[in-house]
Amino acid sequence: MTLNLNISTFSDIKNIAKRPFVIAGPCSAETEEQVLKSAEAIHNSGNVSLFRAGIWKPRTRPGSFEGVGEIGLEWLKKVKENFNMPVTVEVANALHVQKCLKAGIDVLWIGARTTANPFAVQEIADALKGTDIPVLIKNPVNPDFELWIGAFERFNKAGINKIAAIHRGFSSFEKTSFRNTPMWDIAIKLKQILPELPIIGDPSHIAGNTELIPFLSQKMIDLDFDGLMIETHISPKTAWSDAKQQLTPFELDELLKRLIVRNVESTNINFKNKLEELRKQIDNIDEEIIHKIADRMKTAQEIGKYKKDNKVTILQVSRWEDIIKERVFLANALGLSSEFMEAFLPLIHEESIRIQTKIMNEE
Repeated sequence: MTLNLNISTFSDIKNIAKRPFVIAGPCSAETEEQVLKSAEAIHNSGNVSLFRAGIWKPRTRPGSFEGVGEIGLEWLKKVKENFNMPVTVEVANALHVQKCLKAGIDVLWIGARTTANPFAVQEIADALKGTDIPVLIKNPVNPDFELWIGAFERFNKAGINKIAAIHRGFSSFEKTSFRNTPMWDIAIKLKQILPELPIIGDPSHIAGNTELIPFLSQKMIDLDFDGLMIETHISPKTAWSDAKQQLTPFELDELLKRLIVRNVESTNINFKNKLEELRKQIDNIDEEIIHKIADRMKTAQEIGKYKKDNKVTILQVSRWEDIIKERVFLANALGLSSEFMEAFLPLIHEESIRIQTKIMNEE
């Protein structure tokens, strides 16, 4: 996959050497006073590179607060003038883009609902042709990796190469402690495929509450994310939208002070030698695991032949339930989590069923 992405995406509005790159501001611009007071407090901390505020809010159902609209652009212009802070806003169509460009907005972001709609993404990309404004693209609502990649490609083909990803988690029917499931493997896959693409974490939307934001922020930095987008309101309790997931400027400042920013690499030769030794151990163990899985599948093959000869179905639900229970119990005793085993065991089981099904269907 080839994308002409610029690694210095934000070099014109921030010190690229400063990590993490922090975007902060309220979920929604509500009043001029609220925007300016939030911006002033955030600016005074000295830790934020870009001020955010939503003025067009795509809501799940009509009747919810859907943003103040175009008037909010005037408030953001005052933020730039009063505090010398670049500003960013979410856009969902070409008209939004035109208004933002006219108002001198520094950075645009594409929301999760919009990313999920290729027609909307293309419309926005077409509206940006001939500009060099940076664009942040949130992951789509559902874990559709190709849809996310497609959004980068659409902007890239329109001549936009100042692009960054925002990882804000994915909707799920399952009840978890998160508002949106992180699915870290998708963000890791994106870093592997597009290592030059900056990735910004959105702990506010993954958490859904302020208690989890510090943990998620540290997790994102530990995964080598380039920055964080954190919703910050001068008075979260009175916020018109997403009140539970917005920090105060003071809380944001405290979080960023406690954040541990680690190096990707170390120049310490002793560290490198020890790390290489441990990685070789991991390599050897992985090889053993693969051999053991292959042995397990050979046994599954024999079981498939035996079942075929005796006209027995492939799946016995009670046997599978016993395996889950016993293996999870053993894994817990050895310090492994139930969640890991409940994700790992079905993969093994599916491959076993695939092998047995092939045997059953042989003439």
